[in-house]
Amino acid sequence: MLSSNLHLYNSLTGKKEKFTPINPPHVGMYVCGPTVYSDAHLGNIRTFLTFDIVYRYLIHLGYNVRYVRNITDVGHLIDDADEGEDKIEKRARLEKIEPMEIVQKYTNGFHSTTNLFNLIPPSIEPTATAHIIEQIEMIQQIIDNGFGYEVNGSVYFDVKKYSSTHNYGELSGRKIDELLEQTRENLEGGNEKRFFADFAIWKKASKETIMKWNSPWGIGVPGWHLECSVMSTKYLGKEFDIHGGGMDLKFPHHECEIAQSVGADGINPVKYWMHGNMLTVNGSKMSKSLGNSFLPMELITGKHPLLDKGYSPMTVRFFFLQANYRSTVDFSNEALQASEKGLKRLMIAIENLDRIKASNNSSIEIDTIIANCKKSMDDDFNTPITIANMFDGVKTINLLIEEKETITKSDLEKLKNHFHTFVFEILGLKNEEINSNSDIADSVMEVVLNLRKNAKENKDYATADFIRDELGKINITIKDNPEGSIWNYEK
Repeated sequence: MLSSNLHLYNSLTGKKEKFTPINPPHVGMYVCGPTVYSDAHLGNIRTFLTFDIVYRYLIHLGYNVRYVRNITDVGHLIDDADEGEDKIEKRARLEKIEPMEIVQKYTNGFHSTTNLFNLIPPSIEPTATAHIIEQIEMIQQIIDNGFGYEVNGSVYFDVKKYSSTHNYGELSGRKIDELLEQTRENLEGGNEKRFFADFAIWKKASKETIMKWNSPWGIGVPGWHLECSVMSTKYLGKEFDIHGGGMDLKFPHHECEIAQSVGADGINPVKYWMHGNMLTVNGSKMSKSLGNSFLPMELITGKHPLLDKGYSPMTVRFFFLQANYRSTVDFSNEALQASEKGLKRLMIAIENLDRIKASNNSSIEIDTIIANCKKSMDDDFNTPITIANMFDGVKTINLLIEEKETITKSDLEKLKNHFHTFVFEILGLKNEEINSNSDIADSVMEVVLNLRKNAKENKDYATADFIRDELGKINITIKDNPEGSIWNYEK
């Protein structure tokens, strides 16, 4: 069944549009993945959760989705304006290990975290370093088409030339004229660029650079923006359906992606641009400098000065889903505790479905309950309204339990299927009750043990011990051995 009613908000046009895939029933979706130089933070998780919901719902509607989410393992500089050191190399120097050890370490951590929050893996997860040849080829195309120029071994995208025939700034709303007055002062400082807004698509390597490659312009590294243009079009075609990411990537990253792809192929690659919004804490922007940022494990363990206690992964997932992905989300203990109670209420209702007795007739409209949830998801993946509709269903379940309403056997099966589909398959929630025979327990504990292993590798023994001790409080013991760790649950 392919939906004709799904509408999504297109950042490129600034309005909701009916979703019409380029090549139905196939859908191509690209999402900018992490730069793997540190642990994934909650802002990352919210973005990836947003597109996990998009992925799940498109599959539910019957589409054949190819979901591509990259790993940035080279080229992302400390300063997004083409200056400074590569983020991964800087971390490698601090930890005194090889850059690719940093990449592997934090890629493993990223996967453990996404598993913890029950995110479905993408169809393809390409890396920047595995596509250097393709990036060099795209740079040459851009130069051949007159939109790139080489200076001292670096290659820059000619934004001024591009803007003479195309609309640079169409996604972010930036006006090229606003940048013109900044050009002279920057060039007088010895900048290689012809124009302030030009950006590097190949950067000459310094003597200190560790990860570097040969190219027609000398030894260097690709620009950060280039990898996404290359990998999205390689795996999804010159034109594809959905490109997603956080709001902070709209400029310069996504704006530059459009320019590169058009500059190389002459085609605007993306039909629908989608952007998730940011996180705040008690009304203030979440940032490390303010001391109010959270790593996922800090939120789960409660080991953070702003937290009253720890919260389960599904509580956090449920909390995120109660806000529209285009709205900011404000973290507070009160909001998380309310989500904890709401999730428990939802799971109890699902368990109570098996206690309902079927009757000869139905006094409730099951089809209306189902239709309302579908209508809200069709409205730009509106999870908060969907959850509100699910709780209308919870009220119905409670009335059926109390035998104040009646339901036939076929309608009861329909109600059970509806809750299973929307709660577990579309919203991606799980019942976190742990018991010794639970497959869910095995999966969750595998992730927890991986997080503890990463903590020990980072010499963060306090966190590793905290995880062990907190598990001990719920009768789960961990035993370490040379091969790893094993766990056991004792009632």
